[in-house]
This record gives sequence, structure tokens and C-alpha cells, in this order.
Amino acid sequence: MQIPRTRTWGIGLAAVTAVVSGIAVYTNGFGVRAWREAGISSATYTTAKNLVAAGIVLVIAVVVTRSRASSRQSGPISRSDWVALFVIGVIGGSTPFLMFFEGLSRASTGQAAFIHKTLVIWVALLAVPLLGEKIKAPHVAAIALLAAGQFMLIGGIADITWGTGEWLILGATLLWSIEVIVAKRVLKRVPSSKAAAARLGLGAVVLVGYGLVTGAFSGLATLGAAEWAWIAPTALTLSLYVTSWYGALERAPAVDVTAVLVFGAVITALLRTGIDGAALPSAAGLGLVTAGAALAIATALRSRRPIIT
Repeated sequence: MQIPRTRTWGIGLAAVTAVVSGIAVYTNGFGVRAWREAGISSATYTTAKNLVAAGIVLVIAVVVTRSRASSRQSGPISRSDWVALFVIGVIGGSTPFLMFFEGLSRASTGQAAFIHKTLVIWVALLAVPLLGEKIKAPHVAAIALLAAGQFMLIGGIADITWGTGEWLILGATLLWSIEVIVAKRVLKRVPSSKAAAARLGLGAVVLVGYGLVTGAFSGLATLGAAEWAWIAPTALTLSLYVTSWYGALERAPAVDVTAVLVFGAVITALLRTGIDGAALPSAAGLGLVTAGAALAIATALRSRRPIIT
């Protein structure tokens, strides 16, 4: 069954992406540190995980293309769109992953989640002039609630530390915000399944090239089952994340989608508390993030017309 191309379904997919994102940040924190403790760089971990995820998303794209759901935009991809997809592979599917996971190996999971979820602020700043999206009072209120809640979740000013890891994560987040703008334009002509496959597939090519040049693959033979075991769950969450994320961007405005994504921070916090036994972060912070995400959803759903008719 083809998923309707409506704003409502786009926001629903954004909610799915938020849950997957919360799980992914939590699990990747363990995966990247396990590989680093085994003497393998975060770049090698990222490449291995993304290669597996790219294969999963490619299979999804092939299945969708052969189904009736691919009747729209079933023609070949134009040269200009291939250029845009390659740009997405560089600034979305490779370089920021290297930066993010190197940063994640040095920063705390909570602060990494906080910095990544500032994505909505950067996207809002870019989407208004470059995509013509309109930011109304409810959007501003939702973003303010989300930012305040995230700030409280990491403990406020007293608990903020800023080092190389945090800078790398911020740089990755800025690149991903630019990717959102480019992707929104491409998704007008290219189905989200193909765009997602290109994002991870072309990105994986760049990552492999980087690994070959830097000799990052030399220590793979020393890894044991405990380290390799992290690739399956993290690759699966990445493939689900990219598929639902691009599906959401195809159907709903960028600001709405990225605002809903911030709820992933609540999922990460709950996982750390429920599984690791960590102290539950600020209840007020969790409440503000939840309220902000709910307001973003309510604001987006006021308009139920299809994005593309």
C-alpha cells in the first residue's frame, strides 16, 4: 500500500523518526565506544555501520521501485538531481557521520543528543529564506519549548562542558541542516526511497574512500564478536531513521519535521534511566520537550492538504 503524500502522514513518519533517533543515539554511544576500546577508530565503525545500512535501504528502494508505489516519478533521475544527490551523500551521508561519531566517542550521550536536536533551530533559519517556509507564532513557541526542555535535560549552564567532541557534533548538525534544505528540493522530483538509498549509498562510497586513504581498515581483523555485534542493531536503526526521515521530508515542511524529531531526546533519556539505571533527568525538561513536540504536531496538522497534489 502506498503511503499517502499528505502532511498528516509526513508528521506521523517524523514521529517514527524521533523514536528511532532516540534509540539510535543511545545504542550508538555503546557501539562507537566498544570499537574505540578495541583500538578501532570511530571512522571505521561509522563506515561499517553505514555500509550495512546502505544495503538495507537499497533493498527497500528496489522493492518500492518495482511496486505500484513507484508509479510517481518512475523515470530516470536527471543529471542535476544526481549532482544534488551526490552533495547529499557528502554533507548528509558521510562527512557529518565521521564528525558525529568521533564527537560521540568523546562527549556524553546526553550532550550529544542535545546538540543534535538543535537541528530544528538551524533548519528554521535556513528554511524561511531558502524554501519559503513560514514560521508562525506557534512554531516559535514550539521551538522555544523544545530548546528550553533540552537545555534543562542536560542540567543547565552548570553541567555544560564544551570540548572537541561537542564541536564535532555541532559541525555535523550544521551539515545535516544544510542537507535538509537540499533534500527538500530534490524530493519534489525524486521519490524518498531512491533519495534515501542515494544518501547512504553515495555516502558509503565516500566513507570507504576515506578509510582506504587513511588506512582505517587495517585493524578490522582484530575485532571480536562483541564489537561486531553492535553493527546489526545500529545499522538497522540507521536504515529505519533515513527511510522514515526522508519519507517525512517528502510530505511535510522541514521545520515541522525537525521540530517533531527533537522528541527523540526524551526517548534517549528514558532508555538511559530504564536500562542503565541513570538518574532520570529533569522532569520539567522532559515535560517541556514533550509539550514542544506536541505543539509542533498540532500546528502542523492544522493544515491537512497534500504537500504535492
